[in-house]
Amino acid sequence: MPDSEVPTIPPPAGLPALDVNSATHYQNVVAAIQEKLCRQPDRFMPFETYMDLALYAPGLGYYVAGSQKFPNPDTPGDFTTAPELTPVYGHALAQQIAQVLQLSGSNHILEFGAGSGALASSIIAALRDMGIEPQYTIIEVSAELRERQGERLNGLEADVQWRDNLPRHFEGCVVANEVLDAMPVSVFRWNENGQLMEKGVTMGTPFSWAERPASTELTETVRSRMTPLPGYTSEINLRAEAWVDSLGQWLQKGAAIIVDYGFPRHEYYHPQRAQGTLMCHFRHHTHAEPLVYTGLQDITAHVDFTAIADAAIKARLDVLGYTSQARFLINSGFVEQLAQATKTDAVDQARLMASAQTLLSEAEMGELFKVMVLGRDIDPPLIGFERGDRRHRL
Repeated sequence: MPDSEVPTIPPPAGLPALDVNSATHYQNVVAAIQEKLCRQPDRFMPFETYMDLALYAPGLGYYVAGSQKFPNPDTPGDFTTAPELTPVYGHALAQQIAQVLQLSGSNHILEFGAGSGALASSIIAALRDMGIEPQYTIIEVSAELRERQGERLNGLEADVQWRDNLPRHFEGCVVANEVLDAMPVSVFRWNENGQLMEKGVTMGTPFSWAERPASTELTETVRSRMTPLPGYTSEINLRAEAWVDSLGQWLQKGAAIIVDYGFPRHEYYHPQRAQGTLMCHFRHHTHAEPLVYTGLQDITAHVDFTAIADAAIKARLDVLGYTSQARFLINSGFVEQLAQATKTDAVDQARLMASAQTLLSEAEMGELFKVMVLGRDIDPPLIGFERGDRRHRL
């Protein structure tokens, strides 16, 4: 591209400027969404639709277009997930997975959105140490991430395969680490008259917030979950609930381990959380502006775990446990696994302990992240919830 045609995108406050390739991709994403927006009645696009396009539009969306999401030796990526911090995380999770496999009489694992493959790698290694050779399947929407996962897992010589669709029947253990938070959400606001408004996107520079009266269905659903609070903005993730409903259709025997950041409903819709939970990640900058850098940044919302539990019950699944990530990891032998991973090099040891602190600290991932297990035909108790089970708080 000649210098005169290099797109210049002024960076939003506090965010890094774009390189030429990123700026070009950004303009392509904006043009595609604006074209769809122009066909919408009143040029209003529900936020759920915008988030879906920004993250998953074929060839353009953040999760399918090949941007550097996870760190590697050359680039820092946009964020770091728990499995990236230390393989000890996966080793502890594998203790719970092994119990689920034993109770379901299966060696099958199905992971949704396997990221860089770090979690799968550490789980397979830990299970092998326990004498279990798993059959590992990954559902991944990103071709770039599939390739990266394959490169990482190829050296294990394990039985790993990828698929594009849900199984018709499944027995074993399902793993969903930071999956539900990336599902498109509806955004709403209670106006000063107690009417529910649906928030969406309209034309701007390049996009602006807009709102319209919510449908009767959305209004009734939100009213069933919270009391109207004038000026209050938040989200509802009906796609995550639909995912749980589908899980109830194809999970014959086994359990799904869900790890994500979120709250029970009374905390999710707390009056003090009046601006909702939307978060964006771009090159390790976290902010709450989903209408900027469209297609180049991650957009997430916290999980309402009460809604997930209710959806599970409706799908005839059992809620087998719910607790903080810190308590789950400790119950699953994280501290013991950490002791075995002690490094001789002082720098490596410091990094290991810093990672452990991040995963367990109440001020970091330890409390913000929760673990919920949904299952069918599995007898509790599960080891990850032997102490500190919080199902009664849902």
